[in-house]
Amino acid sequence: MKIVVIGGTGLIGSQLVNQLKNSGHEIIAASPNNGVNTLTGEGLNEVLQGAHTVIDVSNSPSFDDAPVMHFFKTSNENLLPAEKSAGVQHHIALSVVGTQKLQASGYFRAKQVQEDMIMASGIPYTIVHATQFFEFAGGILQMSMANGKVIVPDANIQPIASKDVAFFLAETALAEPVNRILEIGGPEKFNMAEWIKQYARATHKDLAITADAGALYSGAPITADTLAPENPVFLGETHYADWIVKPENQR
Repeated sequence: MKIVVIGGTGLIGSQLVNQLKNSGHEIIAASPNNGVNTLTGEGLNEVLQGAHTVIDVSNSPSFDDAPVMHFFKTSNENLLPAEKSAGVQHHIALSVVGTQKLQASGYFRAKQVQEDMIMASGIPYTIVHATQFFEFAGGILQMSMANGKVIVPDANIQPIASKDVAFFLAETALAEPVNRILEIGGPEKFNMAEWIKQYARATHKDLAITADAGALYSGAPITADTLAPENPVFLGETHYADWIVKPENQR
């Protein structure tokens, strides 16, 4: 079986390709770095020839409203018809827990468009909604900083190690499509401020971090459990306290 990983050289894609390399199947890491570009359509017909499964873990280089919508809409306008023509039997896409509840955010509106296009494509699919990766703590801290203070939403978060996401996607690639959304998350639920404080302590950042019920997440208001999975089918095994103590993760 031929499996094509769109975004196969990124954070999730590279780990996913590594997870699948001993599966006995042909695994192709597709990205602009090796001549496959979903935005332009370059290389799509060639890489999809004979493919059974496509896993799309690509992401927009910009999270601003117009560019992110252009990325997900145009990429899928190119990718999904090419898959249909190639006879792809399973399309897997990585998305985010809470997408449907975060439509005040341009990023999540774009992710919703992507999901709607997949569902309407006629290709058997599985959409995986993951919670925020451990690696995103630094980004959340930066986007929540103003005047030297960090103010995050007073809400819960259930982050997951990217390697656990890659593991689940690899298992999904070897299974039948379910034609629905599957939710996954980490083993522990934190108050977001407490999680970001753990990251700050581990990375020696002396910052005031507080929670505010009115603070926005990616431009959208959230409630206590917007970012937590409602019915997870998989919880990663990696605990944040064990992960963050490793020097290579303190970035």
